[in-house]
Amino acid sequence: MTKKPIPTEVIVGLYHQITNLSAKNPQRKALISETALAFNVSHSTVRRTLKNYRQPSPIFRSDYNKPRKISMEEMQRYCELIAALKIRSTNRKGKQLSTPRAIWILENHGIDLEGKRIIPPKGLLTKPTVNRYLKRLGLISKNFSCEPAVVRFQATYSNECWQLDFSPSELKYLPVDGQEDRNESLLLASVVDDRSGMVYQEYHLSEGENILMALRFLFNAMSPKPNKQMPFQGIPLMIYLDNGPVAKSLVFQRVCKQLGIEIHTHKPAGSDGRRTTARSKGKVERVFNTVQTQLETLYHFHKPSSVEEANSWLWNYLAHYNSLPHRYEKHSRLEDWQQNLPTEGYRQMCDWEKFCQMAREPDERKVSSDACITLSGVRYQLTPEMAGEKVIILLGLFDNELYVEFQGQKHGPFYPSSGPIPLHIYRSFKKTKIEKQIDKLELLAKKLSLPRSVLTGQFGSDLRLIEQAKLIAEEVKPQPFVPFEDNNIETAYFKTTLEAKLAIAKLLGKPLAVIPEVQRLELDKLINESLHKTTLLGKVREFFKLKLVSNHI
Repeated sequence: MTKKPIPTEVIVGLYHQITNLSAKNPQRKALISETALAFNVSHSTVRRTLKNYRQPSPIFRSDYNKPRKISMEEMQRYCELIAALKIRSTNRKGKQLSTPRAIWILENHGIDLEGKRIIPPKGLLTKPTVNRYLKRLGLISKNFSCEPAVVRFQATYSNECWQLDFSPSELKYLPVDGQEDRNESLLLASVVDDRSGMVYQEYHLSEGENILMALRFLFNAMSPKPNKQMPFQGIPLMIYLDNGPVAKSLVFQRVCKQLGIEIHTHKPAGSDGRRTTARSKGKVERVFNTVQTQLETLYHFHKPSSVEEANSWLWNYLAHYNSLPHRYEKHSRLEDWQQNLPTEGYRQMCDWEKFCQMAREPDERKVSSDACITLSGVRYQLTPEMAGEKVIILLGLFDNELYVEFQGQKHGPFYPSSGPIPLHIYRSFKKTKIEKQIDKLELLAKKLSLPRSVLTGQFGSDLRLIEQAKLIAEEVKPQPFVPFEDNNIETAYFKTTLEAKLAIAKLLGKPLAVIPEVQRLELDKLINESLHKTTLLGKVREFFKLKLVSNHI
């Protein structure tokens, strides 16, 4: 019979069988004899093969991912403190305390936390080790600003919530006589129905967001459209927008209140932890991007000559956009808006005149003797019976004339005598492990405090004693300087109230404690008014000047 090599798996099995047996156990010899007989080899061959067999060694050390000098709990604690220092020292540009500097502060000065000072032994923490464990624990800079998962919300029915926003157009300016008119920029106003995604937009010429443009656009959005392909209309229950000048306008708030519209704004930046608060307006922001890429890029071939032409091209594209499929449903945005209106239908918008009345802000004024009243530099002529009387004026954003309420009746319109007034009025996902850890570190960072020795350079009383115990002190050569020239310049003001009182007592020739309480109170009043020497002493002389009082019988 020919000899056959012993398979590796047989040697592995034999090795594990005899490993649990003692060296003099007869069963070891029996197992080796069976293996030698099975493969027609000698006992020495089997023993030699077992000797050459080596177990696979592990890839990593037995203490891999474990600190050698301290326990894992202590290393994690020090890493958390260093990460908290980094968070506390991070500025708006993302610059923060480096790892070596944080280790130096810990070792030399320590950190005050909940009434205890934590100071690790020097040389215990090194930059490579701390950086490695910071990375393994997820305490790195990019995780400090990680945001929670996006929570998408949607209204229950149409016209329940509109998202309103304004954005500069990519066209920037409209050409006038072959040249760009840069006096007013082209602004794109947009409103999106939160339930259906139905969009209505308009171009406006404006220097920026202003209340006049916002109210005019909002009236057009809520009113019926002449284009049958745009049935979008009605008064919404809520308008969601950013914290811009429109949301802060009292006129805008008053008009929305009269229309029964609630105004909601997203939280200011930085007020909701690591969350970007403006993400909640993503529906209206996304439409701006779509219009700028799908429509306004074509303006390189043909530019609109006027705002009216630009709006006609825009509404033509919006008719196509609203006919596209809904983001979740199997029908278009327009069909979704029509099918999800309330059972009673949409709330109809009022006419323009009524809307203008809502934008009027009442104010009480007194009419001059010539029956005229002046507003914003413009003089209005009222009726003679109003001369010298108080009236309530009603002047709206969209009015070129003045209305007045007098004795419970409305009068007007009254026109300015020098032309019209220029209108320039202008939800929760479970937090990840990293998020929980970062939240914990943020709370920890707020509790941290550093000893003043970090800034002063004084490392503690022990080191100061060592410095004082030096037997040999190096002589420090003094720096040359020019002595201060004291010219005895008298200042014009008393430095303190005490100095002023001493000067008054010297002027009077007696202490202030012996004068009557009424005079002391008057002196305190004069001192509180001014500490100017000349002024104060002059008033004191005038106050204590003897006056002749004659009684006439």
